[in-house]
Amino acid sequence: MTTSTKSNMYIAKEEKYGAHNYHPLPVVLERGQGVHVWDVEGKKYLDFLSAYSAVNQGHCHPRIIETLKKQAEKLTLTSRAFYSDKLGDFEEYICTLFGYDKALLMNSGAEAVETAMKLCRKWGYLKKGIAENQAKIVFAKDNFHGRTISIVSASSDETARADFGPFIEGVLKVPYNDIAAFEQLLQTDKDIAGFIVEPIQGEAGIILPDEDYLKNIKALCHKHQVLFIADEIQTGMGRTGSMFASYDFQDEKSESKPDMLILGKALSGGVMPVSVVLANDDVMLTIKPGEHGSTFGGNPLACAVAREAVQVIIDENLAQNAKQMGDIFMSGLRDIATRYSLIKTVRGKGLLTAIVIDCDEEDTLAWDICVKFKENGLLAKPTHGNKIRLAPPLVITADQVKESLEIIEKTMKLFDRH
Repeated sequence: MTTSTKSNMYIAKEEKYGAHNYHPLPVVLERGQGVHVWDVEGKKYLDFLSAYSAVNQGHCHPRIIETLKKQAEKLTLTSRAFYSDKLGDFEEYICTLFGYDKALLMNSGAEAVETAMKLCRKWGYLKKGIAENQAKIVFAKDNFHGRTISIVSASSDETARADFGPFIEGVLKVPYNDIAAFEQLLQTDKDIAGFIVEPIQGEAGIILPDEDYLKNIKALCHKHQVLFIADEIQTGMGRTGSMFASYDFQDEKSESKPDMLILGKALSGGVMPVSVVLANDDVMLTIKPGEHGSTFGGNPLACAVAREAVQVIIDENLAQNAKQMGDIFMSGLRDIATRYSLIKTVRGKGLLTAIVIDCDEEDTLAWDICVKFKENGLLAKPTHGNKIRLAPPLVITADQVKESLEIIEKTMKLFDRH
């Protein structure tokens, strides 16, 4: 594993002065445009991580950057002690577009999940009538919603939990994609306020549920007066070939529309931290002044950027492009998999895909493959040891998909077991 002296210098600085809470690939990036990024030596790469799907619109999209510049020169932050001319406009825009009464803006995805958890509990007490301090929230096992103490209380990943306890009470877990297990839980516990789930599990390795899973989940939730909450921080904003993986926002009669929708990452095109929880009045108005907030949440700069970022997805038909390019990419990956036994399986939807390497999660093979991808001009990273997530910006072209497949096959050939 070799890098230049310049790259080594930056890597050494992070190692010396930064917390060791990440294990990055040995590449130091300084510029990005569209689907490409460049390192400090000027080498060009196809970005197949997209900052964990935050840059769906491509790196440094000119419309989003121009909006950022204009707003940054006028007003960046007011706090929520005052009104701004951008917050209400954005709230109206996103609520009208996606079919909800109210929006609550935060910054990071984890903050949005925390917000949803607080809203869910508050609703449980004020609307469902759960006894004080008895509200419970159900999560799917093998989830990833963030890394705060309350969120990892719902995690089944021991790496995220070890030596961070004690964890919060009121958290239950059921197997993902298991309707019967969820129904049994609802029948035996009347203090459940909500169910938070990823429509497709991302960090677990791009795990897709049965086609009717979310529809059935919502039906059960409504039958038992429980909120159905979809975490679309990674799957939303066009990534899976439609605007959302949980419901069709253009279909007013959608049978899987969440009671609460959590968005982040690509909500700003990767330009700055913006997240939002969307819900109707019955849920959102349970929170009163002073009970929740954020100094930076809903700041004018974030609102201007987010509105333009969402509009770019619509104007450029990026969800449709994700579906078309995703079909081409998936077909190519499956073709490659027929020739290399080290690829155990390929799965995904739209441009959220993964190849599962035939090795143990503790093995370094998937990491070694990603290092070789990097040397060959493509950036990706393993998740859970043996799964390589492949998720390029949604602006990718057919020629770029072809180029990426050539790099992937060239790399797999180096690790071929035959």
